[in-house]
Amino acid sequence: MSEQCIFCKIISRETPSDILFEDDQLIVIRDINPQTPAHLLIVPKEHITGLDGLMPEQSPLMGHIMLMSKKIAKQAGLADSGWRLVINCGADAKQTVSHLHIHILGGRSMTGIMA
Repeated sequence: MSEQCIFCKIISRETPSDILFEDDQLIVIRDINPQTPAHLLIVPKEHITGLDGLMPEQSPLMGHIMLMSKKIAKQAGLADSGWRLVINCGADAKQTVSHLHIHILGGRSMTGIMA
């Protein structure tokens, strides 16, 4: 845990947040600056700075996150219409918090082409 990290503070309940789901490995919260009608964040409880800080032994955690994203999208009512997962890594990708987090985006038709 990083004492300065906003996600670590949310996980420790030092900073309040709208936690929608929690298990022993992750929490799911609403993004405070939503880019789509449904914009949720999956945040691992372990402080990992980003994808570039991921270690091979954390593969089971990432698998768990991917499987949980499906469950969370379904609970959010996005399963039938479609949803997107986004992971930003580094400054040029606009990663604004140095704690790995995965965006679940949905609730409208996505614009633009992902290339």
